[in-house]
Amino acid sequence: MQLTIQAKGENVKAISYLLSKNPNNLYERRVKDHLVRLVYHELSETSLVVTIFVTPNALALVQNDNALDITHYINDREFAASSIFLSLIRSALGTALNGKPKEQYIEWVAQTFSFSFEFGPIASAMTNEKINELFQPLGYTVNIEALSNDHRARFLTLSADITLQQALQHLFVLIPVLDDYKHYFIDELEVDKLKRFGEGWLDTHPMKEFIYKKALRFSHLYDGNTAPQNVTRSLNTLRYEKIVETIKNLPRRSLIVDFGSGEGKLSSLLAYVKGVDELLAVEPSEAAMKKAIKRFEGLEDAFVTPKATWGSLFYYDARLVHKDVIVLCEVIEHINEERLPKIMELLLTQYSPQTLIVTTPNAEYNAVYKLDEMRHDDHRFEWTRKQFQEWCHAMSRNEQYELSFTGIGDQHDIYGQPTQMCIYTKKEENV
Repeated sequence: MQLTIQAKGENVKAISYLLSKNPNNLYERRVKDHLVRLVYHELSETSLVVTIFVTPNALALVQNDNALDITHYINDREFAASSIFLSLIRSALGTALNGKPKEQYIEWVAQTFSFSFEFGPIASAMTNEKINELFQPLGYTVNIEALSNDHRARFLTLSADITLQQALQHLFVLIPVLDDYKHYFIDELEVDKLKRFGEGWLDTHPMKEFIYKKALRFSHLYDGNTAPQNVTRSLNTLRYEKIVETIKNLPRRSLIVDFGSGEGKLSSLLAYVKGVDELLAVEPSEAAMKKAIKRFEGLEDAFVTPKATWGSLFYYDARLVHKDVIVLCEVIEHINEERLPKIMELLLTQYSPQTLIVTTPNAEYNAVYKLDEMRHDDHRFEWTRKQFQEWCHAMSRNEQYELSFTGIGDQHDIYGQPTQMCIYTKKEENV
């Protein structure tokens, strides 16, 4: 499995900075027991040739794909450039794929170069004509070389004047479309990746429907038009989705703090929000932090890697001042009520974020659950909607913030929704 990138012309040396790989060092990493290497064959002011290739562990391919059928043992996964190949090289190409090199090289992200991309072997039942129809509308000249008499196994070379980021995003969407077999279960993040990498070109591609159908062909969550089916999701999932959607719609979301981040589930979703440059997952429990760190290491194609950070609401931390967003998801109910005013003063006055998001259980909804007590043994209190709203307004005495309230989860005509959320938004004159 390999991908060779060639470029000719002025300033191609800048591509090494976009890749964020030192030409003088061999890049070598083990990813899920497979060996990933990146090597420069040539690098000058006017010529660049670099190859990234994977030496797969055949045993790991079987062990790690335990959801697949017996075709494992007789397939071509060990050799073909496929969805497996892309999943293994994502980390190595992440800087270029997401267009986030060091600050001094940002200007080169939008620079077009005279590129050719050779990759393979691919194992595809598609005809050469169909393959051309995938890539030619994007401006590529396509050369297809068959290996011996097996016309399913081919090497492709794509040539175009294009940016590195655009080309890599094309490949990460279209190689799985070529692939006869996709090795992983498709979830919401896979669909989100398709939308992110397809932004600006996929909606106008003449084979859009075919690409969606092939890319999402094993999804249990989306049909051929990527419309969601009715799926029962946990309250926790709904809570995270609501917070993520809220932050996606904020004008300022570059710097985020997830306070009481636990094992990093919410932070892992926030890492895929476009426009986020820094994400601090703040947690006082070292055991939870260790699990979060492991979770963060497994993130692929995220815009940012969350930074697991030890911290507490009871202590001032200068690193958390003037962030765009601070989130307290199901945190306050675990703290003694009399300690909350000082915490809110710390958050709203000293840290002074542009937006503060607070969620907590709605005590009224416990009647729906037929509960006579609080939902969790560690909860110090649970408030009705009226109590929560009165408390939130009382905590914002300096009137620097506007408050809005909403609910999360199934709506009950009398008791509302199981989770309640307050959004503090700094008033324009206080920004």
